Amino acid sequence: MADEYRMALLELLRKAEMEGDADFLREGVRVMGQALMELEVSQHIRAERHERTAERTGQRNGYRDRPWDTRVGTVELKVPRVRDGSFYPVMLDPRKRTERALVAVVQEAYVQGVSTRRVDDLVQALGMNGISKSQVSRLCQGLDGEVERFRNRRLEGGYPYVWLDATYLKVREACRVVSMAVVIAIGVRATGEREVLGLDVGPSEDGAFWTGFLRGLVARGLSGVKLGVSDAHEGLKGAISAVLQGATWQRCRVHFMRNALALVPKAASQMVAATIRTVFVQPDEASAHEQWRRVADSFRGRYPRLSRLLDDAEADVLAYLAFPREHWRQIWSNNPLERLNREIKRRTDVVGIFPNQGAVIRLVGSVLAEQHDEWQVSRRYLSAESLAKLNEETETEMLPTLLAAG
Repeated sequence: MADEYRMALLELLRKAEMEGDADFLREGVRVMGQALMELEVSQHIRAERHERTAERTGQRNGYRDRPWDTRVGTVELKVPRVRDGSFYPVMLDPRKRTERALVAVVQEAYVQGVSTRRVDDLVQALGMNGISKSQVSRLCQGLDGEVERFRNRRLEGGYPYVWLDATYLKVREACRVVSMAVVIAIGVRATGEREVLGLDVGPSEDGAFWTGFLRGLVARGLSGVKLGVSDAHEGLKGAISAVLQGATWQRCRVHFMRNALALVPKAASQMVAATIRTVFVQPDEASAHEQWRRVADSFRGRYPRLSRLLDDAEADVLAYLAFPREHWRQIWSNNPLERLNREIKRRTDVVGIFPNQGAVIRLVGSVLAEQHDEWQVSRRYLSAESLAKLNEETETEMLPTLLAAG
């Protein structure tokens, strides 16, 4: 083999005198690559070409043509074949460990909200020539399959509490930049662990979009919902009522407070907020409702619109009181999902404007999958003892119905 490749190198040198540097380098890479493959296949079958030895473990079976993309261009190789199909050159393996490591680094940087420029700096720090925006996008497309499996997985068991909310991101569509709604649902399993239930992207969070989203969750197995927590978006309220039948709606107290303070002068907002908060420190359901009405009456003379809002919202904002006291702080607002939305914004602000909806789902889905995994190994959000109380209260409420049916 040495003589054969010595001749090839001599021929290469003759060509170098007549052709440019690029062609010379490309041909040099081809000759070297061909020599390395021949050496590797000889070691693999423990015999040189046409050599007969007792140690031979296989038979050559010709060659197959294969283009090889390199930094000096694409070169055509003749890849040696072994009769039993057990040989493939290491240098052509698309799943080489170093390449998998690079892809993992780029994907992780993308999910963590690192800008394309910083990803390029990171790749160069690893000793490579950098990476373009389009290359980052191609590498990160490998996340799509994982995100889709996560979004479409089966939801097992009951989820007594579900939080729903939307955030908005800028997306390029039909040569325009539009604001699109990213709707997200999280829930607590009957065993106390939190989960990300699903996400979707649409032009707006209207009733039809929310209804379709919730129906998708139910089709995947969402069941046993006793309380749905959200802001007072009319489309979302209607979707919860239509799809999660039998579930109570909890109006987020934080969003309600914003709505209430919008009805009073800024100078009075601190006093009004402190007064309304006295409701949420009451020890039981009866005293909380009594204090709510007392607060509403105290504002009738100065802020009649605020009093009307309090009258209309009492049942919805205080819905949490019908559930175990140990759960009140966790279920009376959308704060668990708001914190997740802030993390999504931190990651997506680096991107600014997404090129399409698929890119939104790729990044937001990866962030949510990451959070979902962290929740699975952290302590329970609600204790088993408090959830047992919830089940006992539900059974007590259903007992008259069951007796009547019997």
